[in-house]
Amino acid sequence: MSEPSVFTRILTGEIPSEIIAETENVFAIRDIAPQAPVHLLVIPKTERYRNVVELAAGDPDLLTELVGLANAVAAEHADGDFRLVFNTGAGAGQTVFHVHAHVLAGNLAEGSLGA
Repeated sequence: MSEPSVFTRILTGEIPSEIIAETENVFAIRDIAPQAPVHLLVIPKTERYRNVVELAAGDPDLLTELVGLANAVAAEHADGDFRLVFNTGAGAGQTVFHVHAHVLAGNLAEGSLGA
């Protein structure tokens, strides 16, 4: 059996972090290396899915819950406008293979990643 992910270790309290929002199946924290004025992570409580493709195929309801919490934290911590990013695979910048979404907001540069 593999080691628990950093996100599971945060959820269980082994690694300190402030959970800023939570549902039965998903939680949100601040990113420790923010790439935008608002940079939050929204994470399923299960480690079952390594990336968003696996999550969408395996549990679309959980993906819907994750997106809903992303919307809620963006409304609370930004103006409601946000970018939702899932890195899928090491070549795309994924470093933790426990699916998670990046909620980015606040003065994002126009033209970066396009419309």
